[in-house]
Amino acid sequence: MKFSFDHLVWFHHKPENAIQPLSEKGIHVLQGGRHESWGTYNSLSYFDLSYIEFLGIEEISVAEQHNENQLITQIVQQLAKENREGPAKIAIRTDQIDELAIKLRQEGFTIYGPLPGQRVTASGEVIRWTLLFIEDHPNQLSYPFFIQWEKNDEERLSAFMEQGMLERHTARNSKFESVGFVVRDLEETVNAWGKFLNLTPSEEFMDEVLCARCQKLKLPGTNLIFCTPLGKGPAEKVLNERGETPFLVNLSETTQNSIFEMLNGYWSFQ
Repeated sequence: MKFSFDHLVWFHHKPENAIQPLSEKGIHVLQGGRHESWGTYNSLSYFDLSYIEFLGIEEISVAEQHNENQLITQIVQQLAKENREGPAKIAIRTDQIDELAIKLRQEGFTIYGPLPGQRVTASGEVIRWTLLFIEDHPNQLSYPFFIQWEKNDEERLSAFMEQGMLERHTARNSKFESVGFVVRDLEETVNAWGKFLNLTPSEEFMDEVLCARCQKLKLPGTNLIFCTPLGKGPAEKVLNERGETPFLVNLSETTQNSIFEMLNGYWSFQ
């Protein structure tokens, strides 16, 4: 079963407010659209088919009605109740979502879906997809959710290119190289996610800037890096304040070399 990275969901009270600070760093963010049936809306930053979604709540009374859509359940809890913005969850793309649902049920996971989803863009276009969620456990790293788009990868990429969505970053070759997650038990988490996604973990390595030991899962599209803190540094700060969570965006080929905190998350430009 083929998996590819699709996107990182970043909770933000006002997704449109991510546009200006990131544009000042050379990263293009565009207005997305509205999920009317979920009570949410977004802005988006694309790097080929991998992208970052800044997701906010537009109608809390609508969002609170959803139980099966674990992403909406999570954003209501974190954004509306805990007032906690930042990176929250990743989506993984598949073209066999019905078969995946059967497989996960057989493996003992509690799942929700497949569920239909759609977004209405500012131009009125309706974009459709199907989602599959795995029930999370308290105080553990949130599982990825799965997405299957109505259009295939080639059709979507062609549309992105026609609309000029992929060539507007200051460094036009910028690549969404990896998402970083902070976890308490590196070996247990990496092995569990590696088995889950049928990926072989890399050798452990040290990241002196994050002050953490890390391992990588090479996922087509965008890699996943898991880090356990060794002492005072960004990884330990996030783990203490937010628990196990995605916390870092690594962008390569940006013509810069820096790591900084912005929008309640960390960004590494290389």
